[in-house]
Amino acid sequence: MTRTLSLIPALALALSALAGPSLGASAPDPASPVAAAFGNTVMSVYPDGRSQKIWLQPDGTWTGLSRRGTPLAGRWTMKGQKVCLRQSKPPTLPISFCQVFPADPATGVDAKDLTGTHIHLKLVKGRPNTPAG
Repeated sequence: MTRTLSLIPALALALSALAGPSLGASAPDPASPVAAAFGNTVMSVYPDGRSQKIWLQPDGTWTGLSRRGTPLAGRWTMKGQKVCLRQSKPPTLPISFCQVFPADPATGVDAKDLTGTHIHLKLVKGRPNTPAG
C-alpha cells in the first residue's frame, strides 16, 4: 500500500484537505487561476532534490511523472478554490486528493505530502520531460 500511495502525485498529496470521491466537483474553468498551468509543468520538489511533474489539460485530464519516473495519469476537477486529482494510471485508491493551487505560481507554495514530508510546489514554464502517450 505504501508503494501505491507513493505514486500518487505530490500535488495531490500535499493536502490541505482530503476529499472523498469527487462528486459535486465542478468542471474545469479555463478562467480559473489553475489555467496558468495549461502548457506548463506543476512541479513538486522534495528535500532530496527529486521532483514529481504534473501536466494539467483544459479537458480535465492530467499526466505526470513520479519521482521515480513512473508515468502517471488521471482526471482533475476544481472543488471551490482547490484542484482535486484522481489518479487512474497506475490504478490506485478510488479517491480524489485536493490542494489549493499556489496563489503565486512563480514563487510557489511550501506544503507537506501525505507522509508529512515537506515539499515545494511551483509552476515551471513549458513541459520538460513530458511523458509520451
